[in-house]
Amino acid sequence: MDLTEMYGSLGVSPGVLAYGQAALERLKNRFQAIDEIAEYNQGKVLHAMQKNRVSAACFAATTGYGYDDVGRDTLERVYADVFHTQAALVRPQITCGTHALALALSANLLPGDELLSPVGAPYDTLQEVIGIRESPCSLAEYGVTYRQVDLLPDGGFDFDGIRAAIGEKTKLVTIQRSKGYATRPSFSVSQIGELIAFVKGIKKDLICMVDNCYGEFVETLEPSDVGADMVVGSLIKNPGGGLAPIGGYICGTEACIRRCAYRLSAPGLGQEVGANLGLLPALYQGLFLAPTVVAGAEKGAIFAANLYEPLGFPCVPNGAEPRHDIIQAVELGSKEAMEAFCKGIQAAAPVDSFATPLPWDMPGYEDQVIMAAGAFVQGSSIELSADGPIRPPYAVYFQGGLTWYHAKLGILLSLQKLVEAGLVTL
Repeated sequence: MDLTEMYGSLGVSPGVLAYGQAALERLKNRFQAIDEIAEYNQGKVLHAMQKNRVSAACFAATTGYGYDDVGRDTLERVYADVFHTQAALVRPQITCGTHALALALSANLLPGDELLSPVGAPYDTLQEVIGIRESPCSLAEYGVTYRQVDLLPDGGFDFDGIRAAIGEKTKLVTIQRSKGYATRPSFSVSQIGELIAFVKGIKKDLICMVDNCYGEFVETLEPSDVGADMVVGSLIKNPGGGLAPIGGYICGTEACIRRCAYRLSAPGLGQEVGANLGLLPALYQGLFLAPTVVAGAEKGAIFAANLYEPLGFPCVPNGAEPRHDIIQAVELGSKEAMEAFCKGIQAAAPVDSFATPLPWDMPGYEDQVIMAAGAFVQGSSIELSADGPIRPPYAVYFQGGLTWYHAKLGILLSLQKLVEAGLVTL
């Protein structure tokens, strides 16, 4: 069986495959550049593991209080070195990225403080954490106020608006690196560094937190290299490499991380408690594999844009722009097209490929969300997935793929389903 026959057995027609192969011919140089970044980041992770003398003893399971957990403490030193920070909190007790962000915010904001977002509205699930949408136990309920400055029409920072928004009560600035469910550009590490320098130039003691989800290892630098006091993310996204079954991380200054640890466990206990429950081998190995896995996912995102943009579908970023995260937004223009796209991604999955994704009322979201995610780890968006809220411009957000070849198949099948539904003509 040749490659065309293999793709045919997986549901991809010769016409769709040929269209994809033609796009790939134009991407060889870009893919080589991605591989070079992955090679650098692989060395960075390896160096941190060697420096901290990771050994088989680090993989031992602990239970109960988790006192003197060598593997847990070593992993946190490894993360601190990878992200070039003073300290890190890396725990399976952090359930997801939203939990990690809520933890970082609630630990470092007190009643009467103000939180500022200089990059517009935050991701949907964080809005209830802040209290933009009313929720029990939100920051607003505990007396933390919130202010935001929207981006300029071209997606740039409104520096005049940001200067005017920073006041006496402003304590923490939150910067979302990735676009979330918006069609704005994601921010480069360089842009984030420029923004951090600007706000700290106005008020030097501001805490700058970066939501780093989907951005880890896409560049050779991280936001913590350009002045962020905390970088926050999920282990079932980029840094878990597809192996971490749960968890989140916060890397940053000693003072910020100490408060986060007290908030996660209890004042006085902090990082001293928290058993690893036998999960450490997956967390270590996932981090080790992450640079290569992220590179494959980034190639998939670029491939998607270069397939859909010539067919008239607006893509953010477009097919030629630099990448700063692994997410590819494709504006499909209708609910029916979103459903067809997600059917293709689901059909490419190794798990639950037979399922049909449908819009549903997902916790933490205002609109119905459709999600294709046949993953080994539930909700793991470093694995092949696509999702989006059912609202104009009916954009679907594609990300992940533990291997480049799987990402390629998913995009081809998404296009195949659109063709079969009569929504696209090649």
